[in-house]
Amino acid sequence: MYYLIQLLLLVFLQNIYFNMIMITVRKFFLVLITISFVVACSSSSSDDSGPTEPTDTFNRGSLLINIADNIIIPALEDLETKLSTLKTDKQAFISNPNQTNLEALRNSWISTYKVWQYVEMFNIGKAEELLYSFQMNVYPTNTVDIESNITTGIYDLTHPNNNDAVGFPALDYLLYGVAADDTAILAKYADSNYTEYLSNLVDQMNSLTSTVLNDWDSTYRSVFISQTGNTATSALNKFTNDFVYYYEKGLRANKVGIPAGNFSAIPLPDKVEGLYSKVYSKELTLIAVQAVQDLFNGKNYSSSSTSASFKSYLVSLERNDLATIINSRLDDAQQKLQALNADFTLQISDDNTKMTEAYDALQLVVVSLKVDMLQAFNISVDYVDADGD
Repeated sequence: MYYLIQLLLLVFLQNIYFNMIMITVRKFFLVLITISFVVACSSSSSDDSGPTEPTDTFNRGSLLINIADNIIIPALEDLETKLSTLKTDKQAFISNPNQTNLEALRNSWISTYKVWQYVEMFNIGKAEELLYSFQMNVYPTNTVDIESNITTGIYDLTHPNNNDAVGFPALDYLLYGVAADDTAILAKYADSNYTEYLSNLVDQMNSLTSTVLNDWDSTYRSVFISQTGNTATSALNKFTNDFVYYYEKGLRANKVGIPAGNFSAIPLPDKVEGLYSKVYSKELTLIAVQAVQDLFNGKNYSSSSTSASFKSYLVSLERNDLATIINSRLDDAQQKLQALNADFTLQISDDNTKMTEAYDALQLVVVSLKVDMLQAFNISVDYVDADGD
């Protein structure tokens, strides 16, 4: 009996010892598995973190140099040359207001207006300071203010209150809309108040352009090309925002969206560009879209050569897909515009759906420029969008 009790006790103790060993082993393997899992996760996280963003090594200075030297300054030089011709033809007309001189003046006006489509987006430096675009192309022009200025002979064309009574749209009215037909228009210019106002408008446009160009040639170019940093006040960020803003507001909204009624309860055909000449609203819009596309691609104003651009910047950031989309959408927008009547007023009256379709095509480009391109460049939007689009 004594030996039996000892045997049972020994078996009991052996079982306890064995269980303790098994528990220890299980704990060891549990710890080992846990460590292995953590290491595996850490390794997986390191290996599977996804593609890294490409480092921005693009030479922003080369972009600004190309924009200044091959696009902005040559376009301003061309505009100044065209305005000089306009001034000469204006002088001939006011000296002898006949049909031949009227036609010559009209041709100079539209030739100069086309060049303006390449310049209007450059709202930076002296142009921003002088409110250059407001002095050159606010439409529709205010015919009541124009007639009041002519009648009284008392006016300050540089005053903001006259922004809608000067520039290309005011000339559009004076050359095409001041009377019912050409005979009546020529009769108006028997009044020296009309010839004086016409003369002052052209002289002011010429003076403003020379001031802006001289500033680029003398001091602003060096300032512009040096400000390559990614700050709200750098030339690169401001110009990029101005470019997008012009496309969104000055081109898409003003030239197409507002007249088509995209921002109002009804279409507003009296707000088209080239209202009185009637046949140029489509052409001016197409030139403006081409000017935007040329700048995006870094195309030289005076030749077909290209250099550093928004497109090449995107390519350097491995966003060639976005560059291709932007060009494709600009091409599509031009196709929609090509299908329109030369006179947008008639197009709106006859089939406004085509106008709104052109607007929709232009709007797709806004998304690519304002959201995708600016994000790729890490540039923040610096203006408030309040038109509900």
